[in-house]
Amino acid sequence: MAHIVIMGAGIGGMPAAYELREKLSREHRITVIGAQNYFQFTPSNPWVAVGWRDRGDIVLPIAPLLEKKGIAFVAQPVTAIDAPANRLTLADGQQMDYDYLVITTGPKLSFDEVPGAGPHGGLTHSVCTVDHAEQFRAEYEAFLKDPGPMVIGAMPGASCFGPAYEFAFIVDADLRKRKLRHKVPITFVTSEPYIGHLGLGGVGDSKSMLESELRGHDMKWITSARTTRVEPGKLLTTELDAHGQPVKEHEVPFKLAMMLPAFKGIDPVAAVPELCNPRGFVLIDEHQRSKKYRNIYSAGVCVAIPPVEATPVPTGAPKTGYMIETMVTAIVHNIAADLAGQPATARATWNAICLADMGDTGAAFVALPQIPPRNVNWFKKGKWVHLAKIAFEKYFLSKMKSGNTEPVYEKYVLKALGIERLSPH
Repeated sequence: MAHIVIMGAGIGGMPAAYELREKLSREHRITVIGAQNYFQFTPSNPWVAVGWRDRGDIVLPIAPLLEKKGIAFVAQPVTAIDAPANRLTLADGQQMDYDYLVITTGPKLSFDEVPGAGPHGGLTHSVCTVDHAEQFRAEYEAFLKDPGPMVIGAMPGASCFGPAYEFAFIVDADLRKRKLRHKVPITFVTSEPYIGHLGLGGVGDSKSMLESELRGHDMKWITSARTTRVEPGKLLTTELDAHGQPVKEHEVPFKLAMMLPAFKGIDPVAAVPELCNPRGFVLIDEHQRSKKYRNIYSAGVCVAIPPVEATPVPTGAPKTGYMIETMVTAIVHNIAADLAGQPATARATWNAICLADMGDTGAAFVALPQIPPRNVNWFKKGKWVHLAKIAFEKYFLSKMKSGNTEPVYEKYVLKALGIERLSPH
């Protein structure tokens, strides 16, 4: 009998638990450890921030969902991993042994890399968690009574740029509905070398299309922005040229700001010798296994993926939902194979697919594979993407409630986009 422990109960961890329970016989125990006692559907956080969703619309209690599937749940942060001993230490002091460890923790949000940034004692907001989205919403309600300039974008080292664009257009749409847009100058400040880079070197016509959208929505932008600090009412950033040399210093005024931070690996994972790269992301082989510890697997934002290309201001490569879905499935198949005494063969599909809402329309991009040259490379927009994003939210939350193990992207999103199935198994 094996004990499989999953660290993290988010978009990677919950599906991993459900798939493992379906794949493995009941003699094997599965335990999920989460820092919170709830699941949050992170892609909907921008809607929460402007009041288009409430917390209860996108948050589910974890314990009853897992218990009805015969999966144990512990709502405690992990404070230490003793990888050689196959043992975890939790925040309350208890220890838990494992035979296999699956790390799906998501990232540590590195607001501290830019002085004055972040929602915890800083001057900028985030939509990386539902708590952060609610904090923005509270200030946004006051902001609406006395509007002013707004800054939206991504800090140096950021890797998830889609939500920054998404949020900018959602805020724009909300302000227009309220007849307040004319009172809110919006500046988009990003570490990308150009608009539409997305951490992917661009996808299809993303550069010209997103530039056109920003112009059409009366937003100014600063690219290759090395944001150095945030002070009350202003964001200080240095614009660099293609060779990484300073071009212009900017002091961008704001009354409200949302800047996505750079990511790192969480502390207990980053502290394990030879498990991670210098940023704390888990180093994995082609089968999602740690290169050092063969019974440790990892999926999602916490895995190490090299940047698609060098950029004047550091940018990372995004880990999109489809990629995470295939990582999880590969892990499940490889653990099952190992238990059966067979070699690992399943691999994730390293492709990027994203549906980004833009308020009343939306944009979709597909990069297959993520690193150029690509077999599929396009970026399109339309109201259908907005509707697809709403449908995706409803389906994924339904999947979490029911314990359904259907591959959402492969069964629905790829089909909707006219792309053939690209399974890792």
